[in-house]
Amino acid sequence: MKRSVLKLVQQVLNNFNLALTRPNNNLGRERYISLSERMDYTRTATLDLLAHEIIKNNVKGQIAELGVFKGEFAKYLNRIFPDRPLHLFDTFEGFDVRDVENEKKNKFSTGDQNFSDTSVELVLSKMYSPDKCLVHKGFFPNTTAGLSNDLSFAFVSIDADLYQPIYEGLKYFYPKLSSGGYIFVHDFNNQEYSGANKAVLDFCNENKIPYTPTADGWGSVVIAK
Repeated sequence: MKRSVLKLVQQVLNNFNLALTRPNNNLGRERYISLSERMDYTRTATLDLLAHEIIKNNVKGQIAELGVFKGEFAKYLNRIFPDRPLHLFDTFEGFDVRDVENEKKNKFSTGDQNFSDTSVELVLSKMYSPDKCLVHKGFFPNTTAGLSNDLSFAFVSIDADLYQPIYEGLKYFYPKLSSGGYIFVHDFNNQEYSGANKAVLDFCNENKIPYTPTADGWGSVVIAK
């Protein structure tokens, strides 16, 4: 009877491109992110596990996100690592025209999705420790100018959608990633933004760096060091 009900529920969910999932069990600790507030279970559950590894192993370094939009993922980073500086890189005005031109030239995507409906104030209003947030507003990688060459990172989220900022993000952050740290790149298997996949493959193949795809929505990839 139970299996029949679950099968029926799954058939209904299939019509909405959704699936039943089972949370991690017997973790032996409280989750950093409540199941009731997740934005994408697989994505946030993976973040939860990687963050625990960083904390457990005392991995040194700051936290960063390139491609913040409204701060829905950044707020989890800020909550999980409340004592670490969180660098937020974004135009906060949508895609930069230079990156869009590169997308169209290489036929990666049209780059016409509007991500301008945000602001620094909106993002900071969602943070649990806004005093730990360092906002870098503008065109990446120009916004890294002035940052210390000795800066190191324990976790970096790259969710910039387009080829050029993702590739530039990997070029900037990977050398600064601490041993035991992770880079999380979103949209790796999102064909709407095929430049994301190409950027990761180009960077990883050029530098002989392994990566691990995940099964979250739009397919993230994890790069460990």
